[in-house]
Amino acid sequence: MTQPARKAANPAAASPALSAGGRRWRLHQADPRRVQSLLPAVGGSDLLARLLEARGVDVADAAGYLAPTLREFFPDPSSFADMDKAAGIVLDAILDGRKVIVFADYDVDGGTSSATLARYFRAWGRDLGLYVPDRLEEGYGPSPEAFRYLKGQGAELVITVDCGAAAVRALDEAVAIDLPIVVIDHHLMSGVVPPTAALVNPNRPDCNSGQGHLAAAGVVFVFVAAMNRLARERGVAPPSGLPDIMPLLDLCALGTLCDMAPLQGVNRAFVRQGLAMMARDQNAGLRALADVSGIGKIETVYHATFLLGPRLNAGGRVGDPWLAAKLLATDDRAEAIELAERLHALNDERKALEAAILDAATAQAERAIAENPLRGVIIAAGEGWHPGVIGIVAGRLKDRFHLPSIVIGWGDGLGPVAKGSGRSVKGVNLGAAISEAARQGVILSGGGHAMAGGLSLDPSQLAAFDAWMLDHMDAFAAERDAALDMDIDAVVAPGAATPHLVAAVASLGPFGVGAPEPVFMLQDVNVTGIRRVGTQHLRFTAEDASGRLESICWRAEGTPIGDALRQGGRFSLVGRLKTDNWNGRDRVQLETLDVTRL
Repeated sequence: MTQPARKAANPAAASPALSAGGRRWRLHQADPRRVQSLLPAVGGSDLLARLLEARGVDVADAAGYLAPTLREFFPDPSSFADMDKAAGIVLDAILDGRKVIVFADYDVDGGTSSATLARYFRAWGRDLGLYVPDRLEEGYGPSPEAFRYLKGQGAELVITVDCGAAAVRALDEAVAIDLPIVVIDHHLMSGVVPPTAALVNPNRPDCNSGQGHLAAAGVVFVFVAAMNRLARERGVAPPSGLPDIMPLLDLCALGTLCDMAPLQGVNRAFVRQGLAMMARDQNAGLRALADVSGIGKIETVYHATFLLGPRLNAGGRVGDPWLAAKLLATDDRAEAIELAERLHALNDERKALEAAILDAATAQAERAIAENPLRGVIIAAGEGWHPGVIGIVAGRLKDRFHLPSIVIGWGDGLGPVAKGSGRSVKGVNLGAAISEAARQGVILSGGGHAMAGGLSLDPSQLAAFDAWMLDHMDAFAAERDAALDMDIDAVVAPGAATPHLVAAVASLGPFGVGAPEPVFMLQDVNVTGIRRVGTQHLRFTAEDASGRLESICWRAEGTPIGDALRQGGRFSLVGRLKTDNWNGRDRVQLETLDVTRL
């Protein structure tokens, strides 16, 4: 049977204070009155009402949360500062046949944003040029040198996407060389709005749109809607009529998910309707990437975020940063297959690099913690560690040790200085810490936001930076301790984990940042049949008197969780319920996140 979340300080009362993964398990303490009020919205299901309550959904918002529509949530483009101005500049350039180039960031959000514009321009019969900076040679965002190069190539207008809002030096240079720039971005800005032809960013200080949660792909989708509205007002259109922007929702959803934008408001509508569009296989590039990678049908958040996203990012991380943008923009099947094969191969290279660096970084982290069990941050560094994968490794360390983690690499061919990337735990603003270290001269430069940051430093500064961060993190002991908490929604027995239950839970999706996928606990089950799948994953069976449930624990081999599972016996398990297709038959499995041996 499925048991709803209940009040309990430690639901696994017979278990140690911390799990094998070093976590404290906490069942959500539901408000019975709120749960009761939500029952009509979910057909009387107590479990679904409790899941909604746990996600902070009120009765008034339940309908929109469960079935978000663009009609309800789409913002007025004119509410964005400079949106109408930007639409006018770009529409004039299209009508006049001027040479326009999009300058895109090298990640999925940048690639989907540039491809959206490229497809929109194509519908008008115009070509849109493309420029993507090299991660190692140029770093993030536009530079004065890049803008001078584009000017020399005959660019009459440049549109930056997913970057540019804080590139003051580059934008000043653009003014000096008389190169108009339209910025479409979403990153946080300081109080200064740099000089541009137009700057659209819901996070600029004077923007009152209230849409600061959008990814760049979402801002760009609103922008092409503004373009269509302006063209309609002017009475202009290409011979085939105004571009239909709805098919572009697949790109919008992909960028939103891969940039980890919170799934609230219009983002929920973008993702829900964008996934439906993705399943239609209208984008030749996405279809080719799925075919080359053996993914099959693309229709879920998992497909977009964990299968397509890493492959699209591979070019920007370890290879050609232009590949993803080109793939997402093409309609040519042969070109799409060629680009997809290159990205798939680069992703394999990325995984090999990541695995080697992760092993070395984990060893460093374990030694550091053994020397100082109270240290509040992990800093791992190595010569030859590729800057394209250090952010992924930092995330893996953060997940394993539940501490803010920074990974730093340098060496020949990897850029002029050491590069670092960090990931944080809730409550510890890593970006602010890195910014302060840069301000004090401990490192060369750096910044970011609460959950992630980047930095540059000379390798000789490593020891001083480590000491400074240790001292700085002393003030966040309570926040680091809270990061050990693992929230659990409900207890489920193996025999109750049916396809019907999984489908009911899935009806509350899409899940992602700000709308977490439900986490369930199996109490006191017998773990048998433990076996390795691939090189790192463990598969096993969880069983009690109610029935059996197949389980998979990703990347568990060689970790404390994997070591515990290898012993077999009685456990409590925590994870997410998924439908797995095996030999043409759907079955339910638990994606195990953590275990406690009883």
